[in-house]
Amino acid sequence: MIRSEHASPTPPDDSYLRSLVDATADAVAAAEPLGSPHEGADPATRDAVSAGIRALTAELVELSQDLHAHPEEGFAEHRSVHALGELLERHGHEVTIGAGGLDTALVASTPGSGPHIAVLSEYDALPGLGHGCGHNVICTAGAGGFLGAAAVAERLGGRVSLIGTPAEEGGGGKETMARAGVFDDVDAVVMLHPFSHDIAMHPFLGRRQLEMVFHGVGAHASAQPFMGRNALDAAVAAYQGVAALRQHLPSSDRVHGVFTDGGARPNVVPERAALLFYLRSAQPDTLRDLADRVSAIARGAAEMTGCGVELLWDAQPAYLPIRFNTTLAGRWSVHQVDAGRKPLPPGIVPEFLTGSTDLGNLSYRMPAIHPMIAIAGPTTALHTKEFAAAAGSPDGDRAVVDGALGLALTAVDYLADAKLRAAVHEEFEASGGALDVPRFFD
Repeated sequence: MIRSEHASPTPPDDSYLRSLVDATADAVAAAEPLGSPHEGADPATRDAVSAGIRALTAELVELSQDLHAHPEEGFAEHRSVHALGELLERHGHEVTIGAGGLDTALVASTPGSGPHIAVLSEYDALPGLGHGCGHNVICTAGAGGFLGAAAVAERLGGRVSLIGTPAEEGGGGKETMARAGVFDDVDAVVMLHPFSHDIAMHPFLGRRQLEMVFHGVGAHASAQPFMGRNALDAAVAAYQGVAALRQHLPSSDRVHGVFTDGGARPNVVPERAALLFYLRSAQPDTLRDLADRVSAIARGAAEMTGCGVELLWDAQPAYLPIRFNTTLAGRWSVHQVDAGRKPLPPGIVPEFLTGSTDLGNLSYRMPAIHPMIAIAGPTTALHTKEFAAAAGSPDGDRAVVDGALGLALTAVDYLADAKLRAAVHEEFEASGGALDVPRFFD
């Protein structure tokens, strides 16, 4: 066997990443956190909620560390959701597991009527990386936020729920639950996400999945290649077409794909080949346009090679980008400043450092916030082993407690302050109001 002398990849140069940190350092230092013109809950209520969160610190950190040590992938988070449920039940809350037809979804709610705000938890992990996206932090901060707000919700004339949403990492649990009616009586939702910076509002891109399946005609690749129609050639042409398209896309768009089938043997003309692409964009309309352009490439590749093509969209629900609610995010920011953090406004940290989340789908149904809370240094990326380590570190534990406090106080502000609540919904309506999410891409 002849062994190549170039078997190892070249290591990526991180100079561009480091230059980004250097370039934004002054802006980060000079930035002023979002403020809020609204009063929110009265000081006595806020003090009671804060005291309740402090009393929960040990339990929240213990749960976060437990989830971190036992990661489970989407739709298989059975141990995780039961651990979360046990915490809520210890504090007197009735828990429903299996909400919306998903085995690992959870709902717990306070009694009563009036305005209804939900705090969201995620707890799915990544294959091979564990909690490389820090969902153990999301889960337990959400649990603490719910428990803190639940202690005063009925007295404020409103309701608060904790909704555990499985399979954010590609599975679209929130969209499945929304279509099943779980969010029908919810007026607003709040959650957080760990990150490399504290940011009150950070854009997340919409995302669709597209599988291109090309169908050709098999033939002997040496004796009778002229009798074949090469599905792999069609797939390669499509891949190259998408690569050429990237030059002409807005800087906020992303397209990335892999070959999932390229034939079985070199001496047989492949009669089937397949690609899986993720398409991302910053607005629902631009995501729809990107989907149309990539579809045209697939059809062209099939035509030029004499093959057929199937376009299979969204094996899991599509994700919409996040719609901001500045009014509600301002209250989060105020409380995080009080906790000793500095949540940045949009546009300070480069906005292309982002991904996608199914929280975006809810943000087009009702007001929502998805602030970022720092657990790692500015060059540590999500979905890495380094970020997984940060999610189980003391900085991750601190984010659990600070995040729980911020979520609880923001939820309580929403219930207590009618003027704030009206402003939140006025901003939502001014942004376009509720969207028919399931039918948007029809």
